[in-house]
Amino acid sequence: MQPNFFATYYAISSRGTSSNSKHLTDESNSSATNATSDTAAVGASATGIMVEKMTSYSQFLTDAQKDELRKIANQIVTPGKGILAADESTGSMDKKLKPIGLENVEENRRLYRQLLFTAGDEMSKYISGVIMFHETFYQKGDDGTPFVQILQKKGILPGIKVDKGVIPMAGTVGEGTTQGLDDLNSRCAQYKKDGAQFAKWRCVHKIGATTPSHMALVEIAEVLARYASICQQHGLVPIVEPETLPDGEHDVHRCQKVTELVLSYTYKALIDHHVYLEGTLLKPNMCMPGMQFKGQCSHEEIARATVTALQRTVPVAVPGIVFLSGGQSEEDATLNLNAINQFPGKKPWALTFSYGRALQASALAAWGGKPENIQAAKEAFLKRAQANSLAQLGKYTGGAGSGAAGENLYIANHAY
Repeated sequence: MQPNFFATYYAISSRGTSSNSKHLTDESNSSATNATSDTAAVGASATGIMVEKMTSYSQFLTDAQKDELRKIANQIVTPGKGILAADESTGSMDKKLKPIGLENVEENRRLYRQLLFTAGDEMSKYISGVIMFHETFYQKGDDGTPFVQILQKKGILPGIKVDKGVIPMAGTVGEGTTQGLDDLNSRCAQYKKDGAQFAKWRCVHKIGATTPSHMALVEIAEVLARYASICQQHGLVPIVEPETLPDGEHDVHRCQKVTELVLSYTYKALIDHHVYLEGTLLKPNMCMPGMQFKGQCSHEEIARATVTALQRTVPVAVPGIVFLSGGQSEEDATLNLNAINQFPGKKPWALTFSYGRALQASALAAWGGKPENIQAAKEAFLKRAQANSLAQLGKYTGGAGSGAAGENLYIANHAY
């Protein structure tokens, strides 16, 4: 049985008449009368009765647990570094391997991830953490060294995707929620034991005429909060990802308003669940027009809308914000991150990247599934990682956007 952390009790000392005191403390009253008495006790504080204790607040984490979570989160958002999201599911890897003529089998998936994780010691200058899918987390390099250890030796933190995908939400117009909470407690315990230091859970919202609905906003915020709380109990820093999908014809202002709404619901739920914000990271979308929008939007406009939305909703206790790329080309994702970091407004959090496609497209194209191209693919990956490192510092000047880096990476209703 879990202890009742929300027990409310009042110690009332009377400054009024004895009859008032008797009315408030008479234990022989019925339950209905007791409820009335409690209400009277709360209201009476303004008329001379002191309420000595209000709702108890329980510490869910020890100081040692908080210190560990805070240190991990701050290490991930080290200046000039960001996250490689290599957590594509077994099914979604088909989108990467099929275009280059490779069958989507475990060995080919392993070879591709090995290419990225062994890109060289330079990788640790730009990448602080790697998010992996369950299969990848337990795979090994050609020499038998587990991928987790390969990353650890470089000083890169291993992370794990723990959600089990988006499923339809009944009673909504095409909206969904994310599954995976049922056995999350035991899975987090095992992942931590096996070397994971942080986790990721993705939920999605759609922008439409009637979406996101209040029902979806509440459901997704609650799911993210429950996930975050469970992760922290096991020493995993939760990356909270409430993505607003880029599908649609909306402009940047509509995306900004929806993002503000989504983040407001999200942080209300995180606070309600007593999540330790200093030991979390946020992975949001940038505020951009929908992919079917007919107009133009500059990098500066995207930066202004994004930073404004974050200023209005994200507590300063959160150490860092790690943006998803959301189908942008590699170069656009880098230029927008650079513009966000150059924006002159107040930015109390580290602003960096957690890119999947926007870090891998050039490397995948250079590799082409051929062993003789592995070194060229590693160099292409490091080039993009370095570009995003500079963008995190607001120092990217362009020049890394040739070839595959300029290609749009949007996939409608993308699922990992």
